[in-house]
Amino acid sequence: MSLLVVGSVAYDNIETPVERRDDVPGGSALHFAMAASFFSPVQLIGVVGGDWRREHTARLESRGIDVSGLEVRPDGKTLRWTGRYHENMDDRDTLDIQLNVLAGFDPRLSESAQRSQFVFLANGVPQTQMSVIEQIQGADLIVADTMNFYIETERDALLEMLKKIDGLVLNDSEAKQLTGAVDTLVAARKILELGPRFVIVKKGENGAMFISRHEIYLIPAFPTENLVEPTGAGDSFAGGMMGYLASQGKADAETIKSAIAYGTVAASFQVEGFGAEKLEQITREDIDERLEKFRRMVNF
Repeated sequence: MSLLVVGSVAYDNIETPVERRDDVPGGSALHFAMAASFFSPVQLIGVVGGDWRREHTARLESRGIDVSGLEVRPDGKTLRWTGRYHENMDDRDTLDIQLNVLAGFDPRLSESAQRSQFVFLANGVPQTQMSVIEQIQGADLIVADTMNFYIETERDALLEMLKKIDGLVLNDSEAKQLTGAVDTLVAARKILELGPRFVIVKKGENGAMFISRHEIYLIPAFPTENLVEPTGAGDSFAGGMMGYLASQGKADAETIKSAIAYGTVAASFQVEGFGAEKLEQITREDIDERLEKFRRMVNF
């Protein structure tokens, strides 16, 4: 079934303890779409500037990603993020962020995008996410991501948006920040009271937790030995999850459980390269093979 992602497309300057690379294609929508494309056709909505190179769009198209909704503003510049990872590769510092054309981005959805059955609102301004929701016509599933910045600065708009979605994806600290709870499960329960019917809390190297009103699933992370840099891991997790759900055409609890496992595997490949380069090098067969290894690891 049709899958839509609305989010950022960017150039990242990334520094790790062993290497630095500049002008790495990134952004929440790009990483999501790359991971989702292993499972389902996906349409990407975003905005870039005149500095965005056509070759990067072509790489998305080569994965079957519909980029007709990628707006190019020739007189502007693409979102640019510069960050440095600490030795533990978990913590990072944002050294610079230039929103450029993303500032004030107001996506207008085509008729086909409006009829998307599975929708992911990647990390972004809550008002923009709400604008997209208002344009969607009868989606089966709408899931959103958010971050600490918007919890702090756009709380009221975020709370209104939560009333309109089916699922929320966020990390452990953000769930606690949003609710004031000190326990992850308590925080997730409080988020359910705000509107979503399920919450997925990402816990980094400790995996993820799925919480609905009647079920709780704990999914560990896949142990990755070749960690290069983790930018986009959360977005590729969401892309793998939503891509699998769209491929199955349903979002019951058991299917979501499998989808989270696929998302976990997609993220484990994402962190093995800069940007989305590792995802460009693998196939669906590689993902299925690693999923089977993952299944054996967690089966008891």
